[in-house]
Amino acid sequence: MTDLAVVRRPGVRLGVVAALGLVACALLAGSIRPAGAQNPSAPDSRFAGLQWTFARIRYTAWTVPSGRFSNPEDEPWYIDAPAAEWNLSRRVRTVTSIQVNDPVVLTLEDPNLWSYPWLYIVEPGNLRLKDSEVPILREFLLRGGTLTFDDFHGPVEWANLESELRRVFPDRKIVDLQPSHPIFHCFYRLDSFPQTPGLGSFLQGRTYEKGGFVPHLRAMTDDTGRAMVLINWNVDMGDGWEWSNAADYPGYVKYTAVAYRMMINEIVYSLTH
Repeated sequence: MTDLAVVRRPGVRLGVVAALGLVACALLAGSIRPAGAQNPSAPDSRFAGLQWTFARIRYTAWTVPSGRFSNPEDEPWYIDAPAAEWNLSRRVRTVTSIQVNDPVVLTLEDPNLWSYPWLYIVEPGNLRLKDSEVPILREFLLRGGTLTFDDFHGPVEWANLESELRRVFPDRKIVDLQPSHPIFHCFYRLDSFPQTPGLGSFLQGRTYEKGGFVPHLRAMTDDTGRAMVLINWNVDMGDGWEWSNAADYPGYVKYTAVAYRMMINEIVYSLTH
């Protein structure tokens, strides 16, 4: 898949990124790291001291019948892979001073999980956490990790994700992040949360699907107010990264541009808060 270059936005504050340490990695390191887990890549002096890896989570989907043979590439967790993560990784590498590693695929029970402080789950309307995964995810988040959900739409899929998150944090609220929140201006300045349509919706002349008309950036926060769960609802940023080819879909590039910018803001926020 050919990736388009997005022009650097004037005023991008690379100096701010360079001045901040890798808080999430520091919180996740130490005695809780399971034996045998891979260590993060060695710091490279050419970068700002920040490292990031697109870590896609392979999960169990309630929509895939148990025991049915299926190709992993046909399961919901794999949607938009591998183009989405490679394209996004190249963009983060291009426009920031963050050290970007190659994408990985993990399960929540993988002992290497603790080496990757940023996780991505696509189409969480299909998500069903195993009982054994619930306490692992809770500890991961409370120790400084970030989990981003993307590409799900409408009230039915929202209800499924909300139910799963209640298993992880029964007493924590899900809140909307407003444009005044630091995540909207920690790298690019964005005045609102953009609605990136899936390519199929775009080709049908609309920006929504499954009744998900209004885009939301929602979150669960820890005791310090840090957004540790980021929820991109009624948007499909993954398609924005996967199909960033103006030669094939010239009208889609405007959605690709904002999908990159919003997600880069989410990544920078997760590494610096």
